Amino acid sequence: NFVQVLGFVSQDGSMARAQLADYVAANVLDGLSRVEGVGEVTLFGSQHAMRIWLNPDKLHTYSLTPSDVAAAIKAQNAQISAGQLGGLPSVEEQRINFTVSVQDRLQTPEQFRNILLKTNTDGSVVRLGDVAKVELGAENSQIVSRFNGQPAAALAIKLATGANALKTVEAIAEYTASISSTFPAGLKVVEAFDTTPFVRISIEEVVRTLLEAVVLVFLVMYLFLQNFRATLIPTIAVPVVLLGTFGVLAAFGYSINTLTMFAMVLAIGLLVDDAIVVVENVERIMHEDGLSARDATHLSMTQISGALVGIALVLSAVFVPMAFFGGSTGVIYRQFSITVVSAMVLSVLVALILTPALCATMLKPAKPGQGKRGFFGLFNRGFDRTANGYQKLVGSMTRRWGRSLVLYALILAAMMFLFQRLPTGFLPDEDQGILFVQVQLPIGATQDRALDVLERIENHFLEAEKDSVQSLMAVAGFSFAGSGQNTAMCFIRLKDWSMRKSPDLHVKAIAGRAMAAFSQYRDAQVFAFAPPAVMELGNAAGFDFELQDMAGLGHEKLMAARNQLLGMARQHPDLAMVR
Repeated sequence: NFVQVLGFVSQDGSMARAQLADYVAANVLDGLSRVEGVGEVTLFGSQHAMRIWLNPDKLHTYSLTPSDVAAAIKAQNAQISAGQLGGLPSVEEQRINFTVSVQDRLQTPEQFRNILLKTNTDGSVVRLGDVAKVELGAENSQIVSRFNGQPAAALAIKLATGANALKTVEAIAEYTASISSTFPAGLKVVEAFDTTPFVRISIEEVVRTLLEAVVLVFLVMYLFLQNFRATLIPTIAVPVVLLGTFGVLAAFGYSINTLTMFAMVLAIGLLVDDAIVVVENVERIMHEDGLSARDATHLSMTQISGALVGIALVLSAVFVPMAFFGGSTGVIYRQFSITVVSAMVLSVLVALILTPALCATMLKPAKPGQGKRGFFGLFNRGFDRTANGYQKLVGSMTRRWGRSLVLYALILAAMMFLFQRLPTGFLPDEDQGILFVQVQLPIGATQDRALDVLERIENHFLEAEKDSVQSLMAVAGFSFAGSGQNTAMCFIRLKDWSMRKSPDLHVKAIAGRAMAAFSQYRDAQVFAFAPPAVMELGNAAGFDFELQDMAGLGHEKLMAARNQLLGMARQHPDLAMVR
C-alpha cells in the first residue's frame, strides 16, 4: 500500500514523458529511497536506454542471428584499458601515473549503428545500422503515466516497517523541496496521492474532542456540585492522569494516534468519576457531621477506599482481555485497551493520593442555612422533583415485579432482534479524501485501448466531478490486480473536506456516480472504490474469494464458473460492487 504518490510534470511541455522518467530515475529515485521512513519506491516509468529493433529479413539476408548481434554489442560496447603510464615497477623519478583507455562505452545512436557485425570474404562489412533501427528511448514502454491528462513520471512510495507516516511524508517534502532548485526549467513535483491528510485531520479532530470533553466535564460537575472549589479538584485530576497515561504508552512503545486518542476521550468521563466520588462524600460528611475538611477527608477515605479499588478492578476486568485478542483485531484493540486500563488505574491512584490532599486543603464547610438561589436553585428544585418521581417509579416497579420482568424480557428481545438485523462490518468506511479506479481490459488488449479508456475516465473525473476532484494520476500497465498492457490504475485525490460538505460530494457518492458511468464502457471493466479504513488491511473494503479448478477441467471451464459465480453474487442483496 502506497503512502504517497509523487508526480513529475513539465509545465511548459519542454520534457517528454520518457525524459521525465529518465530524469527522475537518475536524480530523484536513489535519494528519495534513502529518506528515513521510506521502505520502497516504485517508478512508474523507466530510464533512457539504447533501443535496437532488429529486422529479421535483413538478419536472414546476411546470415546473422540475434545472438550474433548481442555478442558483437557486448564485445564492442566495453571500456578497455591498454595499460598504465608510470605503473609499477617504474623508472626512477617517475612523477605521473594514469591509466590508458583505448576504448570507452558507446554513447550515441550513431556509435551503436557503426558496431561491426560481420566481415565478408570480398572485404565488405555488415554493421548494426544495416540490420536494425537504433534510437535512444525508454528502456521499458510498459508503463505510461499521466497527471491530469498531461505526460508525467510518478514515484509510488511505501513505508518502512514501523515507520511513522506523518514524519515520513514531512521528510519526503523536505527532500523534494531541497532538490527542486536543481530541476530543469518547467519541471514540477506534485503530490498526486497522499494518505496522511486524513490521518492528520483525524488526530486534530480527536484532540479537539479531547479538549471539548474536558470543558464539558468541568461544566457538568459544576452544575451538580455547584461549588467551584469542589469542581476544580476533579478537573485537576484530568491532566495528571493523562500525563501518566502518556508515560505508560511511551513505555509500551505506542504512539499518539487515533486509537489511543479515542481511548483518552472515553477515559476522561471515567477517570473523573473516582475524584467526584471522593469530593462528594467529603462534602456530605462536612454537611451532615459538621466536621472540618481535614477530618471529613480522613473519615471519607476510610469509607470509600475499597469501593474505589473495586471500581478499577471491574473496569480492568472489562478492558484487559481486549489486549490479548489475536490477529488484526488484537492490533487495533490492544492499544485501546492499554490506554483505557492505564488511565483507570492511574485515576484510582490519584483519587487515593492527590484528591484527598486537595479536599483537605481546598474545601470549606458550608455556612448554616445557606441555600442556592437563581439558576442553581431552580435546577435543584427540578432535579429534586425528578429524583422523587424516579423513586416513585422504582417503588411501583418493585411492587409489580412480574410486569417489570416481562418488560425487561421485551427489551432483551428487541435488543437481540436489532443486533441480528443491523449490518456488520470490521471497521466503518471513512471519507479519506482519496479514491482508486482499477481498469481491466480483455486478455490481449493493447496499451492504446487502455489509454483510450483512461482518457474517458479522466474526462469524467476532471470535468463531471471537478467540484470534488483535485487531481488524477493515471498509470497504464499497472494495477492492484497485476500488470500488463490490458491493465490500468488511477489515483484520485479529492478536494479538502471543507470544500466537500455536501453529501453529494462524499467519496461514496462520487464512487457511486463513477460506477454508474463506467458501467456503460464496453471495452473494459472499470471499478471505482474508496480505500479501506485501515490501509494495511488490503486495498479495498470487503473480502476476497478464490475459485480453484480442483477437478482439472481447464482454463475455459474455470472462467465460465467464475463468470457464473460473479453473476450470482451480484444478485445477492447483501453484496455490492462485486468484481
